[in-house]
Amino acid sequence: MAKAAKKKAAKKKKAAPKKKWSRRVTQTSDALDLEKGIFAGNDAVKIARSLKRSATRSNRRKGTPYQSAMSMLNFYINRGGKNLSQSKRKVLEKAKGELRKLFHREE
Repeated sequence: MAKAAKKKAAKKKKAAPKKKWSRRVTQTSDALDLEKGIFAGNDAVKIARSLKRSATRSNRRKGTPYQSAMSMLNFYINRGGKNLSQSKRKVLEKAKGELRKLFHREE
């Protein structure tokens, strides 16, 4: 019986590896090449500038630099969901406005 219990325990460990599809998207998508730690800071202007720089330099994007940068920012906000703190969400929403200014897309 000890062998059967060990087999069950081994199966449980292998059963359900968590898939980090959102990490794979940010690393391998055709949106743009991101700088490491781009969303870690709390300065909306720096985040927007970094996204713009990444979008204009990227060879992997399919759309315009503005579309790619805004898409990646929205992706990050949406994937954060409930786990994103109110202060961080506020910074990222402000970064959207800064991104619009940088690309001269103000309304």
